[in-house]
Amino acid sequence: MSDTKVIDACNTFCPGPLMELITYMKQAEVGDTLELLSTDQGSASDVPEWVEKVGHEMIGSEKVGEVWHIKVRKAK
Repeated sequence: MSDTKVIDACNTFCPGPLMELITYMKQAEVGDTLELLSTDQGSASDVPEWVEKVGHEMIGSEKVGEVWHIKVRKAK
C-alpha cells in the first residue's frame, strides 16, 4: 500500500492547483493516492472533471475550514 502524497496548492488559483496535480500524477505510480490541498473554490469542480476525463479514480473531496482536501488515485 503506497503512502498518500500531499500536494499543497493552497493560495494558488485556477488552474494552478489542477496543474500541480497533473504534474505529480505524471510522476506517480499506478495505485498511488494523491491528496490535493487547495483554497481555490474552482478546484472542487475542476479536479473531479479532469479525473473523470482522463480515467483516474476520485476518492473523495471535502472542505475543512477554508481548504479543500481532494483525494485521487492514479488508475492507469
